[in-house]
Amino acid sequence: MKITKIELFKVAPRWLFLKTSTDEGIVGWGEPVIEGRADTVAAAVKELSPYIIGRDPKDVEDIFQVLYRGGFYRGGPVLTSAISGIEQTLWDIRGKALGVPVYDLLGGAVRDKIQVYCWIGGDRPDDTAAAAKEKAAQGYHAVKMNGTAELDYIDSWSKVEAAVNRVAAIRDALGKEFGIAVDFHGRVHQAMARVLMKELEPYHLMFIEEPVLIENIEAFAELRRHTSTPLATGERNFTRWGFKDILTRGVADIIQPDLCHAGGILEVRKIAAMAECFDVAVAPHCPLGPIAFAASLQLDYGTPNAVIQEQSLGIHYNQGADLLDYLADRTVFNYKDGSVYRSDAPGLGIEINEDVVKEADAKGHEWKNPVWRTADGVVAEW
Repeated sequence: MKITKIELFKVAPRWLFLKTSTDEGIVGWGEPVIEGRADTVAAAVKELSPYIIGRDPKDVEDIFQVLYRGGFYRGGPVLTSAISGIEQTLWDIRGKALGVPVYDLLGGAVRDKIQVYCWIGGDRPDDTAAAAKEKAAQGYHAVKMNGTAELDYIDSWSKVEAAVNRVAAIRDALGKEFGIAVDFHGRVHQAMARVLMKELEPYHLMFIEEPVLIENIEAFAELRRHTSTPLATGERNFTRWGFKDILTRGVADIIQPDLCHAGGILEVRKIAAMAECFDVAVAPHCPLGPIAFAASLQLDYGTPNAVIQEQSLGIHYNQGADLLDYLADRTVFNYKDGSVYRSDAPGLGIEINEDVVKEADAKGHEWKNPVWRTADGVVAEW
């Protein structure tokens, strides 16, 4: 079998899909995108295509090595996101050719289901208790929310109090067993993170995500000494080399590699195995589309230290299309009681509705994340 063609589709709300075709008629789908930089990653995929066309798609490891190491300069979100989407298509093709799901090719399943969580509250979180109750009524057992809007290095107590009150309202409404994760989104500087984490500790969070930017990795270690709440990070780290410092320095309890950014399915499986050696859990980052979600689930089903899975269903970014809209079968993700149950469908386990994808691609999108500023006009983290 040989790869004959690659095609890219930029579709709402902010996604980029990749279709890889073969001379035997089997096609694979992937999702090579950086949120807000879809055109840049598309250019990278096209630039890499001469290394792919004519290759046997079963050579996943060698193709990864060529794409990652063959250009001298390595790493970074653009290159690894392009590679990630390409790599997903290879696994999809391989699974379909053999008639087995991808997790069977990675050592087999270790679980029957994986718990998922939903986003609530939006970028500037509001009315989180009502949103959490709505998700609980739909059968979910966990939600994640942004902790705050933009914060300065030292900011007001009222913002801290507002963040704590939003979490308290969910805990009061849904009880102590309901899972609440709070994402600081790298918006919080370490002094304010220390204050927020202390005030949130009585509400027994599942985890706090990106308490500070990961480039301030030394601050993670300091913050971890100030809380018993699990700390999570990793959505902005790429390849196993990007996770080496996190794991060897012991700064996180949960890593969150994104299968569309970190290098693809096998690369994240390697990252997860590294994490297992350090007694660290895995909760893949996935605020993207159905192909990204399907790839993440394949990883989860075969990874013993995977604990929970993010999904984009109903997320505030999804304007113009949602997670299930590009699927031939909208029920393919077997949701039940807050989890997605394992499927034995081949490849990534989904069938893309190509007519809908092509129609959406004709419209495209120009999604960009907002640029925020503090009250005095300084650019703030989004």
